[in-house]
Amino acid sequence: MKTFAAIDVGSYEQSLKIYTISKTAGIREVDCVRNRLDLGTDTYATGKVSREKMDDLCRVLREFVSIMEGYRVDDYKAYGTSAIREIKNTSIALDQIAQRTGVKVEVLSNSEQRFLDYKSIAARGEGFEKIIEKGTVVLDIGGGSIQLSLFDKDKLSFTQNLRLGVLRLQEKLQHLNVRPSRYGELLEELLSAQLSVFKKMYLKDRIIENIIVVDDYISALIRKRLAASKMSGYADAASFFSYLDYLKDHTNEEIAKRFDVPEENVGLLRIASAIVRQVAMLTEAKLIWAPGVTLCDGIAYEYAETHRLLTKVHDFEQDIITCARGISKRYMGSRRRGETLEQIALTIFDSMKKVHGLGKRERLLLRIATLLHDCGKYISMVNLAECSYAIIMSTEIIGLSHREREMVANVVKYNHMEFDYGMVSTEGGAMEASEYLTIVKLTAILQISNALDRSHKQKCRDIRAALKENQLVITVNTSEDLTLEKGLFDSRADFFEEVYSIRPVIRQKRMGQ
Repeated sequence: MKTFAAIDVGSYEQSLKIYTISKTAGIREVDCVRNRLDLGTDTYATGKVSREKMDDLCRVLREFVSIMEGYRVDDYKAYGTSAIREIKNTSIALDQIAQRTGVKVEVLSNSEQRFLDYKSIAARGEGFEKIIEKGTVVLDIGGGSIQLSLFDKDKLSFTQNLRLGVLRLQEKLQHLNVRPSRYGELLEELLSAQLSVFKKMYLKDRIIENIIVVDDYISALIRKRLAASKMSGYADAASFFSYLDYLKDHTNEEIAKRFDVPEENVGLLRIASAIVRQVAMLTEAKLIWAPGVTLCDGIAYEYAETHRLLTKVHDFEQDIITCARGISKRYMGSRRRGETLEQIALTIFDSMKKVHGLGKRERLLLRIATLLHDCGKYISMVNLAECSYAIIMSTEIIGLSHREREMVANVVKYNHMEFDYGMVSTEGGAMEASEYLTIVKLTAILQISNALDRSHKQKCRDIRAALKENQLVITVNTSEDLTLEKGLFDSRADFFEEVYSIRPVIRQKRMGQ
């Protein structure tokens, strides 16, 4: 059994949770400590955290360290979300925190943060698996933004981030210079404008029956007051709307007393409730579930998953792949062509494990690159490489960090153009040597995979690959004419040989031989 601590440096609250984790008992929460410190308002308005709030944050983290020492934790993870992510001087702030508290805070990209929130829901086991059998939207409400993820027949279809977080909306309302009594009306107008565009683009004729809410405000209200059955956290939409009407007609003091929440939280509770109301009206969902999970629960789940301390794990990698397939479909990608390229590329990757030295994560990045290899055609057939890069960098892929998405984008880009050794695109600071080499290695594999299906007729679906001395022998089992593939293969083979010092060659084995 391990004792683990998870720290969430959030926009409005900082949380510490202590867990015990074992294969027999699973994940059990032992203690939870929360501190209310508004970092987001500073960050979203100025791009920096004031000295006073930095002092307060370091004091809080030192208290967390004392608590962890008291529990003698075996390990911990500390993550910062949007309030830290959007600081202009993030590296300086993180170094200050590390020097003054001893806590190493890592910054999550939005897609990583939402993926951990998603894992926290999946940690609820059968409840999650059962509800996503029908059309379900996961509404993840943060300080800076909200994330809407759609499950259709228990598969993650797509996910979209909108800058409609509670703190950001509160900041906008305060700058409108109108009476607080008008906030509700203006808030609904603002939300309706953006969410109607979202519905038109992504929902269309989909039937949504359930909403899963992840947040720090409305979830507590649903769990405490709106349980429509013996199963805590479930509410029918009609009951939920009646409680929201109460928020409209009563003062902050009355609301705080009735729902047993701090009065300073009521403003954010109103905003969170308006978001849930608008999404519920948009989707016409009948059931709302607030499982009461937090980012810390997702952090603990991921730790247990990574260290193989769970007996049963949801297939999150498949969710990432399904999401990538959805992006490909949105940009008119050929499903058959993508699947063929994926099959060829993975066969080559698996045959070269001893040579490339890459692991499961890099294999996943290659799969995504094959599925998105031609998405740029949606914009331009001529500038395919640059357009593909732009689309991937502008499209969130849940579960991938910003840098991983950047790596996929570069692999796809150089699949369509000659590799430029000094011009690998970066948007998140200097790229590490290992990341650069991963791009080079995956590009070499994708290029020869692409050459094997240059006709787009899936002639080479049945292939085997084997290393023989200084050659990679790719045996294609087909009776079709491979003149085009063989003719275009050599130019791609040159780059592959440069990267691996191994020459790929095609051997055709005709069907029936």
